[in-house]
Amino acid sequence: MHRTFSLRDYSIALSLLGICAFFGIVEPKFLDSRNLSLLMTELSITATLAMGMLLVILPGHIDLSVGSGLALLSGIATVLTTKAGLPSPLALGVGLLAGLIIWWGKGLLIVKERIPAFIVTLAGLLVFRGLFWLVIQNQTVPVVPGGQTNLYSLISTYYLPSMAGYAVAAVIIAVLVWATLKGRQERRSNGFEVEDGESSFMRVFIASQAILLFVVVTNQFRGIPLPALIFAAVALVVFVLTQHTAFGRHLYAIGGNAEAALVSGVPVSRVVITAFAMMGGIVAVTGFMLTSYTGNSTTDLGEWMELDAVAACVIGGVSLRGGRGSVLGVLAGALIMATLLNGMTLMSVSPEYKLVVRGSVLLAAVWMDMRLARQ
Repeated sequence: MHRTFSLRDYSIALSLLGICAFFGIVEPKFLDSRNLSLLMTELSITATLAMGMLLVILPGHIDLSVGSGLALLSGIATVLTTKAGLPSPLALGVGLLAGLIIWWGKGLLIVKERIPAFIVTLAGLLVFRGLFWLVIQNQTVPVVPGGQTNLYSLISTYYLPSMAGYAVAAVIIAVLVWATLKGRQERRSNGFEVEDGESSFMRVFIASQAILLFVVVTNQFRGIPLPALIFAAVALVVFVLTQHTAFGRHLYAIGGNAEAALVSGVPVSRVVITAFAMMGGIVAVTGFMLTSYTGNSTTDLGEWMELDAVAACVIGGVSLRGGRGSVLGVLAGALIMATLLNGMTLMSVSPEYKLVVRGSVLLAAVWMDMRLARQ
């Protein structure tokens, strides 16, 4: 059996092209190599957080606390580095470990105590924001004092050399080809629908061209920013987990029908708790990138980031009921959100209008997804 493209497969790409064309016309600086490099950094931050959101939405849950959580975890690392004088690798390690433990505990509450994820994470949104303010004492805490340089600050200031960027692109394209061929073989052997060869080739070809274009554009400024490499690593791990492991199949099965998955022998509790623990690690990494990019921990750090993460997933075709979604779709959704925010910033759009646009895009994405699903 062969799967053909539907309108849903083209809608995201057409929307992205339309948004880029609009900003390119009304604001010429949008296509400047420096701005596009900054856009890649902003995209990497949003998309990394969205990858974690994908892991918890697939089994039918959601996390509303990620914005406050990333602020808290990065705030802990920042205070340990700046005020306590700990080496930045150790401080970042403490923040990462705290994220894993806290989100593991949230997973336990959701699974063992059967408290809805919406309630647990909504409470976390409030608790984490309050704890963050206590940690930084309602002050702006710089990543490093006196304009010094350490591992924390290098997260957003290091750029990969030109030739190394092309080498990384070649590796990513090779992995993409391998994953496509392996995925087709697995689906065919299991009797599932298989995309026709021409469509698969075009998908890989277009993705490869986009990767090469990305490297060419970023090399015109300083090179590939480190956040883009961090995102690529996170996305690769999530892609392999969701598409080529039993853990990933269990996530989809739980989201499709949790009771049927349990009867079929799927360890539902362990899978959901693990997904939330991984979300905690990704939240910490996102917080480190965002704080390094802004240069400090301040009281409004991470606000509305949960909206961007959920919107990226929904725009990318992830079902909020669980059981459907992909890494590539989430990447496309995150690119739309990052492009909108970057373009509106260049146009000096006021914050209140930015919120209106972000909310409207999220609502439109859900409406379109439901309409297309009924066709």
